[in-house]
Amino acid sequence: MSNTHHTEIPDQLWQQAQTLVQHGWAGNLQEIVTDALRRYLESHQAVLTETFIQEDVGWGLHGEE
Repeated sequence: MSNTHHTEIPDQLWQQAQTLVQHGWAGNLQEIVTDALRRYLESHQAVLTETFIQEDVGWGLHGEE
């Protein structure tokens, strides 16, 4: 399953992405955006997990959300 989303991309990023596609480093812009989003989410997973744990501990110790 996939979703379609529309977004604005700064001109400089768009040009860099197009250059990667033109030189064969990526098949198309969709591959670049998907890979970039995946890498962002993976790199921030630890931060999200830590935040959730801290909230749970705070609630457990103090009954606060």
